[in-house]
Amino acid sequence: MISSVLVANRGEIACRVFRTCRELGIATVAVYSDADATALHVREADAAVRLPGAAPADTYLRGDLVVAAALAAGADAVHPGYGFLSENADFARAVTAAGLVWIGPPPEAIEAMASKTRAKELMGIAPLADVTEADLPVLVKAAAGGGGRGMRIVRELTLLDGELAAASAEAASAFGDGEVFVEPYVENGRHVEVQVLADGHGTVWTLGTRDCSLQRRHQKVIEESPAPGLPAALVEELYERSAAAAKAVGYVGAGTVEFLVADGRAHFLEMNTRLQVEHPVTEEVYGVDLVALQLSVAEGGALPAEAPTPRGHAIEARLYAEDPAGGWTPQTGRLHRLEFGERGGAGARERTRPRVRVDTGYASGDTVPVHYDAMLAKVVVHAATRAEAVRKLAHVLERASVHGPVTNRELLVASLRHPEFRDPGRLDTGFYGRNLDALTRPRDGEAYAAVAAALADAARSGGRFGGWRNLASQDQVKAYGEREVRYRYGRGGHTVTAPEGVRVVAAAPDRVRLEVGGVVRDFDVARYDDGTVHVGPYRLTARPRFTDPADQQEPGSLLAPMPGTVVRVAEGLAVGDPVAAGQPLLWLEAMKMEHRIVSPASGTLTALHAAPGRQVEVGALLAVVQPEAPAVVQPEAQADVPTEAQEEQTS
Repeated sequence: MISSVLVANRGEIACRVFRTCRELGIATVAVYSDADATALHVREADAAVRLPGAAPADTYLRGDLVVAAALAAGADAVHPGYGFLSENADFARAVTAAGLVWIGPPPEAIEAMASKTRAKELMGIAPLADVTEADLPVLVKAAAGGGGRGMRIVRELTLLDGELAAASAEAASAFGDGEVFVEPYVENGRHVEVQVLADGHGTVWTLGTRDCSLQRRHQKVIEESPAPGLPAALVEELYERSAAAAKAVGYVGAGTVEFLVADGRAHFLEMNTRLQVEHPVTEEVYGVDLVALQLSVAEGGALPAEAPTPRGHAIEARLYAEDPAGGWTPQTGRLHRLEFGERGGAGARERTRPRVRVDTGYASGDTVPVHYDAMLAKVVVHAATRAEAVRKLAHVLERASVHGPVTNRELLVASLRHPEFRDPGRLDTGFYGRNLDALTRPRDGEAYAAVAAALADAARSGGRFGGWRNLASQDQVKAYGEREVRYRYGRGGHTVTAPEGVRVVAAAPDRVRLEVGGVVRDFDVARYDDGTVHVGPYRLTARPRFTDPADQQEPGSLLAPMPGTVVRVAEGLAVGDPVAAGQPLLWLEAMKMEHRIVSPASGTLTALHAAPGRQVEVGALLAVVQPEAPAVVQPEAQADVPTEAQEEQTS
């Protein structure tokens, strides 16, 4: 039997596997990069082994170092988690060659299915070879891995070569394999998948469907089980095709078969030969622990002939450190507070009321690094019905304390409460393309949160002089982003003059009570040294009264939107070159994704501070584009006719 497991991964999934191992009495071993030296998964393991460096290619993608770590720590089995080396057949072989137990499918099954190109060939589907205008739009896709990395939609044929190169580079960085292929892109279908679990004795379970249609940049955001609203005949077809795919390659362990459902038809996408990020929703509906079952199968155990009976509905939201309103840019920094309400463990089911589960790789006080995925936690709710589960999940997210970098928390809450999401018949992968602007629009409550922040600041400084002006007879002013708050302090306490209609009931440094429209509400306020203020679910940053001259940049400056590494500069690009608006100039890699930096306007490149391999912090100056002077139409030779600019200058 297995006595000690090394998890060849980090963060949330490492913590998830450790939890089951502890429950089964199995010792745990972590591996960690220098950037993860104090990470939660290291703190939770019984032992840990350092992988020198920070970049995935130097650490978590080094199979030789991981195997050596397992041997050094006395582990007798390796669990790959998801991502990194989880679908690398050579790594699986290296594990078994070292005399260790591989907690995953046979290497031959990985080779057959983990490469999407080979999997499609096995299923009788050929990728596009020579793409023409008639084939557009197409999807460039990494042959290995998942999580949206190495994927690009191409709608113009002239962009295909560049997107192939970008996808290949991103895939190589994330998975150690730069192979990519091209397939037709189906607009606005539903992403539906089937969880399979097979043992070494011929039994294959199909554990229900999952709908993962809400995605950004081809990465799932909200997942649920069962996939709602599918015809029974289609569900049965999905089960049959998934079981057949597993049996065709002699599959053993946990895996997922993914489909795109459009016009009542299911199109095979791929088979993921590993545990999926969204596996908790299946666990909650079926009352199982998939990691425990993986361990049992790896020990040679047999599954019961029949799978468990599903009950209820489960839904999961991925909480990311990212800015949905700013192009989904990943965020880093200190996570001051991460707290949720009631929560439970893996696999158990609550029969009488919604049950909350949180899987995370972070705790309050941890730092979100730049080198890896930006996911902070997965919040899961199981309930008797979909409507109950959705309502409870939105409630839990809204009331969670997530203090630190910008996150997608507000987007998740707004998504769960959107009429389109509430109607299962309207689910598809185009949800965010249609609704993102509305979902990220500032909410009315933010104005009152700004009032609470300003009054808490005033209370902290003695009540009277919390703003920019020090005369009690005049308005005190505080600004948070675009929100400006004006108030006065007199014998009767604080009076808010802007926004209108707000009465101050009480104000303390950490809590403010306001009355708006006859309704009294309390606002909890937390202020941190980095200048952020968190008021309930709102994250605010105080705007200084005067701009620091050092922060001013000349027009056309391109600043790093996030900390990361410059991986490429456009071929032949040099200072003095003419550039066109939207022309890609360089590429940054942050949190395992590539981010393209384009010229903001047509003009001349007057400075280039980026070079491949350079590490940059957020706000670092990368390049400067001097915009073209506006075209001027000279007047006809007649009196009193003014000149007229034909276009505005872009700055």
